[in-house]
Amino acid sequence: MAMTMLKVTGLKVAYGGIQAVKGVSFEVHQGELVSLIGANGAGKTTTLKAITGTQAVADGDIQFMGRSIKGQGPWDLVRQGLVMVPEGRGTFTRMTITENLQMGAFIRNDDGIEADIEKVFDRFPRLKERRAQLAGTMSGGEQQMLAMGRALMARPKVLLMDEPSMGLSPIMVDKIFETIAEVHAGGTTVLLVEQNASRALGLANRGYVMESGEITMSGDAKVLLNDPRVRAAYLGE
Repeated sequence: MAMTMLKVTGLKVAYGGIQAVKGVSFEVHQGELVSLIGANGAGKTTTLKAITGTQAVADGDIQFMGRSIKGQGPWDLVRQGLVMVPEGRGTFTRMTITENLQMGAFIRNDDGIEADIEKVFDRFPRLKERRAQLAGTMSGGEQQMLAMGRALMARPKVLLMDEPSMGLSPIMVDKIFETIAEVHAGGTTVLLVEQNASRALGLANRGYVMESGEITMSGDAKVLLNDPRVRAAYLGE
């Protein structure tokens, strides 16, 4: 049995008096690509923020590689290998592409950083052409590539991705999902939070469906993808 990399148990998150996440439990095993799908407002992003220490947890626990990480800050988690590509990309807009990638490696002091930057450029030739360009002047799709590249510079053990296809053109969506598949095939464990249910479940090993702050379905991704309830709710059938 593969090691459980990430385990969320009974997670509750409240904003003021509103329960945004209502006792959610799920896990991600080593080498898996797990998709968490659900409509806008289901609580997916709030769940990721709680995992990565940017949102207070009301109740429950979060374990990374067998140890509780509840209440730790994002920088502590990056050092341990839990890295997120946030919704809205979050690039450093006044820095160049190369500087953004260097920032992704801020926790590292090994001598492989330059080689890893070249690997990102090999994966995203468009970034290579524009390495001296300011991140804020790029298209949304290019910024998403950069955000992914920057996360990979930290050499994550688990990569969390929040709505990577949001607001992108169909061609760019194809490129982003292709890259997620490549990163996973290269051995990185991935938790993908995504509204695009068909694409997310098409890539994943397992999936969880979130509705109104609760997990309502879970299982093998291909089984979920063919489930009439999922198809009716998320694929317009």
